[in-house]
Order: sequence, then structure tokens, then C-alpha cells
Amino acid sequence: MTDERRLLIRDVLRQHARLPVEVDTLGDDDDLFAAGMTSHASVNLMLALEDAFDVEFPDRMLTRGVFDSVTAIAAAIGELTATTDGQSPSSGGET
Repeated sequence: MTDERRLLIRDVLRQHARLPVEVDTLGDDDDLFAAGMTSHASVNLMLALEDAFDVEFPDRMLTRGVFDSVTAIAAAIGELTATTDGQSPSSGGET
């Protein structure tokens, strides 16, 4: 996970996860739900992450495990951006 991605995820968490603790006190692998994030806040977080990273989470990723830590979120975003990057050249070359 790049530092830039991790910092942006933490910024989005700070603004949208409605955690009762400071985001900076949590480690990358700490459970965000155990830290107080509600399922409603996780939906707000997902929408904000989609905007921040210009991605869309597919139905298969709409699970608690994808949003339970900074590390899990970064892995999901990494997968989505790799897929997007990987498809761009091939779809651009076909007519």
C-alpha cells in the first residue's frame, strides 16, 4: 500500500466513518467496526471512497471484511484500480 493511498484513506475515514476515536490512534490493521464504526457509517465511507479514488465497489466487495481496516480498504482499492488500469488499454484498442 502506498503512503499516498493510506493517507487518503485515513483522510476519508476521518471525514466519513464517524469513529468515536481519532483515526490517527488506529493502526492500519485495527478493526474499524471494533473501534466504533457503524454499518451506516460504512456505507457513507464506501461512497466517499468511491468519490476519492474514482472507483465503484462491485457487489462482490460489499462486505464487512472489505471495510474493516485501512489495510483491507487499501487492498480493495488496489484491486479496483489495477483492474481499471489493466482494462483501459485493451478496451481502448478495440473497435
